[in-house]
Parts: sequence; structure tokens; C-alpha cells
Amino acid sequence: MYEKAFSLEIITPTRVVFRDEATSLSAPGVLGRFQILYDHAPFLTAIGIGELKVKDKSGNDTIYATSGGFVEVSANKVVVLADAVEKASEIDVARAQAARTRAQERLHHPGPDIDVERARAALARALNRLRIHDKAT
Repeated sequence: MYEKAFSLEIITPTRVVFRDEATSLSAPGVLGRFQILYDHAPFLTAIGIGELKVKDKSGNDTIYATSGGFVEVSANKVVVLADAVEKASEIDVARAQAARTRAQERLHHPGPDIDVERARAALARALNRLRIHDKAT
């Protein structure tokens, strides 16, 4: 099936994760998931912790874990500026499990020097990374 493609860039502070044409982008908006297709209306929105799903012009889906950022759509050019993005197949499971354990310990035994909101966010990011990895395998 032929689908029209748009330009997509996924960028973090440390690297360009994806720069090519795509036919679809699904993202975890802060108010709910959304999808971008060719000729989408211009907009700018925040994304949260969740799954980015890119369908390339060959019809292949690639899943990424993200921890938040912004998406800008304008004239068939989409730019994702994300805090962090990891391809599902590249997620370091041991590191994600260790982050989950650290965050759970901090939440179960909060001391005066523990930032509970920061620990909750760290736990959400670790769980998302593990979920995305498990989904792709």
C-alpha cells in the first residue's frame, strides 16, 4: 500500500536518533497518544514518558522509549526534540532494572534527602524502558 511520506527528525541533546522520511509517527502526548500522517495540521505539543512508534517509507515499524520532550509539525516536516530516546532493541535491560530497583528503594524508604517526585519519575522512566524492550522482543 502506498502512503505519502513526511520528513522526520528525532533529536536528543546528545544525538540525532532518526533523520529520514516516515509515513507515520505515534507519540505519547501529555494529554494522550496521537499520530502524525502526511499533511497533518501544523502544531506544537509536549510528549511524556512512553512509546514513540515510527513507520518508515518501507512500511517497517520501529519502536523507541522516550522520557518526554516536544513535537513540532509544520509543512510535512516533523521534529521530535526529546529528553531521551532509545530504540527498543538497544535498551540496556540490566541498567533499566537497576534504575527500577533504586527508585523503588527510594520510594519504599524515603529519607529526608530523598526527592520523592524525582524517584517517582525515575521509576516511571525505568518501567517504560523495560515495557518497551519486552514489547519489541
